[in-house]
Amino acid sequence: MLIGLAFINPVKRWVNYAAEPKENADIKVISFNTRTGILKRSEVGDYLKSQNADVILLQEDAGKGYEFAGYEKVSTLRGITILSRHKVISEKILEPEQEGLKTPAIQVDIEINGKKYRFIDVYLNPFKFGKEMVALNGNTDANEQKVKGIIKRLIPTFKKHQEQIELIKQVVENSPYPVIVAGDFNSVPNSYEYYQLSEGLEDAFVTAGKGSATSFHDYKFPIRIDYIFSSKSIHAVSYKVDRSVSLSDHYPIVAEFSADKK
Repeated sequence: MLIGLAFINPVKRWVNYAAEPKENADIKVISFNTRTGILKRSEVGDYLKSQNADVILLQEDAGKGYEFAGYEKVSTLRGITILSRHKVISEKILEPEQEGLKTPAIQVDIEINGKKYRFIDVYLNPFKFGKEMVALNGNTDANEQKVKGIIKRLIPTFKKHQEQIELIKQVVENSPYPVIVAGDFNSVPNSYEYYQLSEGLEDAFVTAGKGSATSFHDYKFPIRIDYIFSSKSIHAVSYKVDRSVSLSDHYPIVAEFSADKK
C-alpha cells in the first residue's frame, strides 16, 4: 500500500481523473507551442480567437506574434508571446547573463477583474531530437550509437536548463502577485525541470485534469512537455489538452482558474 501511495502523484502527472469542480471559472488560459503554425498561421489564429481566453501564452511563434483586436501583446524575437484581454501593468523579458544562453521566458503582470497576477511564459531549450534519432531497431551497433548521440545532447541541454530555471524561479519567488507559469518546458513529468519549476505551485492538470496529459504528438509514444502551474491561491477548475485541432506538433493546453476572492 505504501509503495502504491508513493507512485500515485507521479502517475497523476501523466494520467489523471480529477473530481468535478465546485467553483466557477474566473480566468481562462491557453498555452500553445505553435511550431508549425507558420504554415497554418490563419488556422492557428482562428482557433485562438475562437477560444476567447483571458490570457494566451505562445511558444515558437516564429518571432512574429499574433495580433488580435482587444488583446495587448508582449513578444520576443525567439517567438515567446503573451496576449492579454486585460490591462498589462508591466512586462519583462528574462535575459540570462550567461553568453549564448537563450531567453527562457517573459513575465507579464496583468490586472484581471481588479486583481493583479504575474504570468510567466516559458520555453526552455529544446533537445532537438529527430524521430530517426530516438527510433531504435534490431541493429545493436546502430542503437548503441544512437544512445550515445542522445546522451551527448542531453548533458549540455540539462546544464542550460539549470541556468534558465534559476532565472525563472527568482521571478516566481519574488512576485508580489499570484503567479501562473505556463509553456513548453521540453521536459517530462518527474524530471528535474518539473520539480524545480513546480516548487510551491500547483500543477493544473493534477488538480483538474482528466485523461492523458500528453501534449507533444510528433512521436509515436506519449510525451507530456507542456504545463500550466499556478500559485496555490488560484484554483484550477478545468484542464484540457485540446486534441480537436492538429495545427502543430504540440496540442494546445487550456486551463480555467477560480481566483482567490480575498
